[in-house]
Amino acid sequence: MGLGVTEKNKMAARAAREIRDGMVVNLGIGIPSIVPNHLDGVKNVLFHAENGVLGIGKTPVPGEEDQNLCNAGGFPVTLETGGSYFDSLTAFSIIRRGLLDLTILGALEVSQKGDLANWIIPGQKVPGMGGATELAMKTKKVIVLMAHCDKYGNSKIVKECKLPLTAPKCVSMLITNMGVFEVTATGIRLLEIFKPYTLADLTLNTEADFEVSENLMFI
Repeated sequence: MGLGVTEKNKMAARAAREIRDGMVVNLGIGIPSIVPNHLDGVKNVLFHAENGVLGIGKTPVPGEEDQNLCNAGGFPVTLETGGSYFDSLTAFSIIRRGLLDLTILGALEVSQKGDLANWIIPGQKVPGMGGATELAMKTKKVIVLMAHCDKYGNSKIVKECKLPLTAPKCVSMLITNMGVFEVTATGIRLLEIFKPYTLADLTLNTEADFEVSENLMFI
């Protein structure tokens, strides 16, 4: 079963709290794409897309989409005043020069070491890796937004990734529909639990080993 709209927005809103004034931020497809809808009091943020957009705004109102303006996943976006669009070469130059402050993307698996697997399930058709490796390796901070478990009920936070890696030891923070983890040099630490889940729920549904913050919060 997929995540509901309320859960997705709760996750996106939590990720938005990590954005600071003046940041340049790349957003992946799916839940990350709705993060701009949840910015509160943050100024001069430039949202970046690999297909060549800088200055993405909120999701367009249905019926007011610009068919010539989309993100890297092909979904319609708006452009903030002062925003720009350009070729993919320039977009990837921004990434590879290390000019992105934050990347927020989805994942298939994340290991307790912060390894990321998000581009392919063997045996299934995929369009390609896209900019995932560059984003994961060259951005100052990487946040993953994903369901805590897959459709079969298996934990997506694992001891070791079984799927092909996008990049090793790149994830800084992990936000699922159950809670918020930070990745440290010694493993992952649970910081926050989304109500109505409990610590017992997190323990039962997480394959990876994790520490619990002394300041654990329920949000």
